[in-house]
Amino acid sequence: MERFFDFANTVDLLVTFYAVLACFFYLMLVVFASRELQMYKKKSETGNQNTILSSPFAPFVTVIAPAYNESLSIVENVKGLLALKYHKLEIVVVNDGSKDDTLEKVIREFDLEKVFYPFDYDVGCKQIRGVYKSRNMALDKLIVLDKENGGKADALNAGINIARGDLFMAMDVDSLIDREAVIKLVHPFLKETEKKVIATGAVVRVANSCRVTGGNVSKVHVPRNIWARFQALEYIRAFLIGRMSWKHLDGLLLISGAIGMFDTHVVKACGGYLISTAGEDMELLVRMRRYMSERKEPYSVDFVPDPLCWTEVPETLTTLGRQRNRWMRGSMDTLRIHRKMFLNPRYKTVGLLGYPYWLIFEWFAPLLEFTGFIYFISLALSGGINWNYVVLLLTFVYVFAVTMSSWAIFLEAFTVHKYDKPSHIASLLFTAMLEPLIYHPMTVWWGVRGNIDYVRGNTNWGAQERKGFAAKKK
Repeated sequence: MERFFDFANTVDLLVTFYAVLACFFYLMLVVFASRELQMYKKKSETGNQNTILSSPFAPFVTVIAPAYNESLSIVENVKGLLALKYHKLEIVVVNDGSKDDTLEKVIREFDLEKVFYPFDYDVGCKQIRGVYKSRNMALDKLIVLDKENGGKADALNAGINIARGDLFMAMDVDSLIDREAVIKLVHPFLKETEKKVIATGAVVRVANSCRVTGGNVSKVHVPRNIWARFQALEYIRAFLIGRMSWKHLDGLLLISGAIGMFDTHVVKACGGYLISTAGEDMELLVRMRRYMSERKEPYSVDFVPDPLCWTEVPETLTTLGRQRNRWMRGSMDTLRIHRKMFLNPRYKTVGLLGYPYWLIFEWFAPLLEFTGFIYFISLALSGGINWNYVVLLLTFVYVFAVTMSSWAIFLEAFTVHKYDKPSHIASLLFTAMLEPLIYHPMTVWWGVRGNIDYVRGNTNWGAQERKGFAAKKK
């Protein structure tokens, strides 16, 4: 029995060390993110990014929007893309073998005809069955591809093969994109003169319960659905603290698949999106970083803290669980594929800090927390719990989690100004108090399930049910 209690004390020390280490890292990320946001705000107040529209050095940009069974909203979505503000632009909509009448609706609405359009299969993708352009010269920048179904990564690769742009913006066709998104994403590529910018990401916000008019969010509202509200808080914390801090450290490993801009030539040199993984967005960026580092070419990955994309998030636990399961499997696959980077000084911040952080606090965290829960139950049954220690530790972790979320909410309110009404802030703060008790344990379980499914070889995306924005338009 004495040995058991010695073991329990050792575990208590390890748990305490892990909790303190995690809190220290999160605190540092908050400091770096706050500093980066302050710098960005000052630059935004003194600069005018619209000068890019008249700049002779502005690069040609291709917007690639994969579409699969989007019949209900495809016409409005394409109209929204055609309204994007930028002069050197082409819009490539990729019909990924839709089983509904997505292609037929686009052909009819925009007066498309099949044309001869020479291209090479520079990166792998399923067969492209046809290229369509409008008879209306005013819509000359619109290109529609029809291809065999291969999934989102395969559809993006098809778009890359067609793209004429020096840069391309990858997105979800059912997301709502700010009309100045291209201008703001191009800006980092032009302002950096000492390094080659290979990719730029942006903040993604939750569109659930928002008013949507003409393909744009006309009135922001905190989601009414509790699960969507948890995700809205999670997105604020992840993008304003997580992405901004890692951008500051030059260790960013992920640009959201909902919106991101990439150097076309570097992506082609890397082989395009990896079709066999569930996390193609993260894997591509890590591979691009690895490619540049191994060639000893100075480069950077930028991030714009403006909410340039609004997306609909799951409102049911079943759909949300599938999504988080896939995200975990995608992260694990990326870390496995690029394990050579772990603690490798050749890859600088990414190898020495970014990769280890993602490994310990993203991949291992759900496993460690779940194991800790099982250990707690076993101690409770054996009567070996030090309740003073448990209460102190849980109180510390809870208060710290709520504090971090609260700080992210106030950063959002005073820098980005989307959730800036008192009612918005109050709702999000209340959600922050509930999250560690309700939502976080569920994300832990979904993470554990993702680990199990990955070991089993499950590569399925899982059905992602969406209500769409049509019902929200007024």
